[in-house]
Amino acid sequence: MRYNEICYLAAREIREKIGKREVSVTEVMEAHLNQIERVNPTVNAIITLHPDQAMEGALAADAAIARGANLGPLHGLPTAVKDLTPTEGMRTTFGSPIFKDNVPDQDAIIVQRAKKAGAIVIGKTNTPEFGAGSHTFNPVFGATLNPYDTSKTCGGSSGGAGVSLACRMLPIADGTDIGGSLRNPANFNNIVGFRPSPGRVPAIAPLGWSTFSVQGPMARTVSDVALYLSAIAGPDNRSPISIEQSGSVFAAHLERDFSDVQISYVPDLGGLPIDGRVASIIESSVGVLESLGCIVEEATPDFSNADELFKTLRAWGTASVRAELLKEHRTSIKSTVVGEIETGLKLTAMDIGRAEARILIPAPYISPHL
Repeated sequence: MRYNEICYLAAREIREKIGKREVSVTEVMEAHLNQIERVNPTVNAIITLHPDQAMEGALAADAAIARGANLGPLHGLPTAVKDLTPTEGMRTTFGSPIFKDNVPDQDAIIVQRAKKAGAIVIGKTNTPEFGAGSHTFNPVFGATLNPYDTSKTCGGSSGGAGVSLACRMLPIADGTDIGGSLRNPANFNNIVGFRPSPGRVPAIAPLGWSTFSVQGPMARTVSDVALYLSAIAGPDNRSPISIEQSGSVFAAHLERDFSDVQISYVPDLGGLPIDGRVASIIESSVGVLESLGCIVEEATPDFSNADELFKTLRAWGTASVRAELLKEHRTSIKSTVVGEIETGLKLTAMDIGRAEARILIPAPYISPHL
C-alpha cells in the first residue's frame, strides 16, 4: 500500500490493517510524517513535532505485535495533542508567550489513556491563546489556516486538530470545548468533533466540580470518534464528576434499530442567532431521521438568557484560573483575555449563584431573590 493511501484510510481501517499485519505501524507513521512534511507548512496546524520520538514509538509498537502482546484499540495510531493539554516531556504553551518554554512533567488523563490504548503522541496541535476565541492563532505559533480556503478561518479553539484531520496528517485527535471548541472547527473543516457529557472524559481541573469545559475526541468519521472515545472515557477518582460507566460501551458496533427513538428538534435555538445555511441543513436532516424510524418533535426551549449566562460563567472561570497572571504578565496576555479576567473579578457570589441557578433550575421555580 502506498503511503498516501494509508493517510486516506479511516482510523478504524488503519487499526484493523495493523492488527492483521497488512501494514506495519512504522509504515503508518512514515506515511503520516510525510503528509505532515508536505502539507503542514501551508496550514500550520501541528506546531510541535517530534518525528524521532514518533518513529521510536512506531518501532516499539511493531515489536509488541511481533511478540504477540495484547494490543489496545488505538495501537499504532499517530495523534497529536491540543496545546492546551499537558503532555509529559513535550512542550505545552497554551498558545501564550508566558508559557512558550513550558514542558510539563505529567500527562493529562486523556493523554495517559490514549497512550495506554496504543496511540503514539507525535506532537501538539495549535490553539488560540489560552483557548480563548473561535479563530486559531496566537503570538507563539501564528495562525492555522482553513485547508479548503486558506483565506478563511479554520475555527477554534481546537482548530489545529480539525485542520490536521482534514489534511490527513492525523487519523485521530483531541480537543476541548466550553462554547463550541470541539464542534466549531469540526464544522469549518468537514470533520467530526464530539462534545461529551461533563465527566465522560475525566480531567484534573482547577475547578474540579465545573461542568463547563470538557475534553473529547475528533476524527473524520463518527465511527472513528466512537473508537477514540472508547479509549479515553470512563471513571477516574481524580475527577469528582467522572461518570462511572466504562468507555468500552462506545466500542460496540454503531448500527442499531432507531424505531421510535424520540428526538427533539430545535430549529432556531429559541431565538439565538443561527446562520440560515446551518438552519437549512439541520431542517433537511429531520426527514433523514424520520426515515430511520425516529420520532422527531419540534422543541422550543427558552434560551433567551443563554448568552448572558454563558458570558458570566466563562468570565468567572477565566478569572478563577488566570487572574494571578495579571500581576506580572498583563502586557503578555491578549486584550480579550485580560478583559475576560477583569470582568470575572468584578462578579459577586450572587452573580455566580444567579447564573448557575438559571441554568440548573427551570425559570418558574427560581426564587425572586435570585
